[in-house]
Amino acid sequence: MTTADSTSHETEKASIQKRVKRENVKFLRLQFTDILGATKNVEVPDSQFNKALDAKIMFDGSSIEGFVRIEESDMYLKPDLGTFQVFPWESPSGEKVGRIICDIYKPDDRMKTLEPFEGCPRITLRRVVEMAAKLGFEMKAGPEPEFFLFQTLDGKPTTETHDTGGYFDLTPVDLGEDVRRQIVLALEKMGFHVEAAHHEVATGQHEIDFRYDDVLATADSISTFRFVVKNVATQNGLHATFMPKPIYGINGSGMHTHQSMFKNGTNVFFDKKAKRQLSKTCLYYIGGLLRHAKGFCAVTNPLVNSYKRMVPGYEAPTNIAWSEKNRSPLIRVPASRGNGTRVELRMPDPACNPYLALALMLRAGLDGIENMIDPPAPVDKNIYEMSHRARKKAKIDELPGDLSGALDALAKDRLMCDTLGKHIFENFIKAKRAEWDEYITQVSPWETQRYLTAY
Repeated sequence: MTTADSTSHETEKASIQKRVKRENVKFLRLQFTDILGATKNVEVPDSQFNKALDAKIMFDGSSIEGFVRIEESDMYLKPDLGTFQVFPWESPSGEKVGRIICDIYKPDDRMKTLEPFEGCPRITLRRVVEMAAKLGFEMKAGPEPEFFLFQTLDGKPTTETHDTGGYFDLTPVDLGEDVRRQIVLALEKMGFHVEAAHHEVATGQHEIDFRYDDVLATADSISTFRFVVKNVATQNGLHATFMPKPIYGINGSGMHTHQSMFKNGTNVFFDKKAKRQLSKTCLYYIGGLLRHAKGFCAVTNPLVNSYKRMVPGYEAPTNIAWSEKNRSPLIRVPASRGNGTRVELRMPDPACNPYLALALMLRAGLDGIENMIDPPAPVDKNIYEMSHRARKKAKIDELPGDLSGALDALAKDRLMCDTLGKHIFENFIKAKRAEWDEYITQVSPWETQRYLTAY
């Protein structure tokens, strides 16, 4: 650590210490994310705050999915001091809990220092951000995460919805409005800039959009968002789920992700003189996303259940194409121009690991820019209504139809594999292959209803 870095660290540390004292924060959660996207934490009391802020808290990495073997278990939590927040609820005794997001480091016994852990998803995203910075780019991202609120029975979640609302409906049909409002207030107390909150198309389904930000901050926000939503729902006797398709026959939950690239504060996707006012940089970025969409699909849509959302008829994309106004392709370019010029990738779902998903999206876009990958012509027709012949003539490919196909595509995409790194790629593939193998050996209620008496 340089002298300047050390000074900055001590300044931020002092600011945190003043705040925890002022707000009666007695516990601090050191938060991190495992390879599969689950949020983990180590909680320490106020007597250990100094030690925690100086990255001296150790944990057993062998207990975390896909991290390390038992003989390499010692890992350290290096806090990003700029992410410190206080949860907007108190314990029964009036004490508060703080939270700080950490990167995972491991000891380098030879150098007697700490080094970044190759299995840390947040560090994986940092690497791609640094790659973009070397090219002069700063990526911004704005997610639109959707989720369902379900009733509980004897403390256990059901799939019974709490309302009969539809898109943008209000009370009395949308009984989740008060819960949404509580979620928004909690998020704002934690530093979020919420732009919109509304009922979605399906009953019990909601969406809360927060302002775009630097890509690393956005990934942190997604992780925090999921925790806050679940916590507030529980406080109201409801269960919040980010499962992509919890109910057959209605829309699933996506996380459309808006993306743009800036240089020196200027949006480089905008070109006033170009056709559609989209710069070559923007078109190349789209080209990169389209070329690698199959490759990163297993990460942006990581569950067996993810592919039950991505079927025709429920507004989820299945076709690898782009358009300005049409919502059936994979990528849409919203009408806003100037610094608001952006591309909207419509395939991710809210169950993904936000750090890995954003790392792969950004790397795919950068590949498009670096190698000047021209996208095909935009498709302004409803692709779902096009014949197979018409889609083939327009060279419209399709996303993988299930998790197994997505894992195959990931393994074939060398750039996406290299972006994840050997450790994360191998452990992600291993865990997801096991998930798929377990799924295909199950006998579902649909199968017994369909075949038990018929054969």
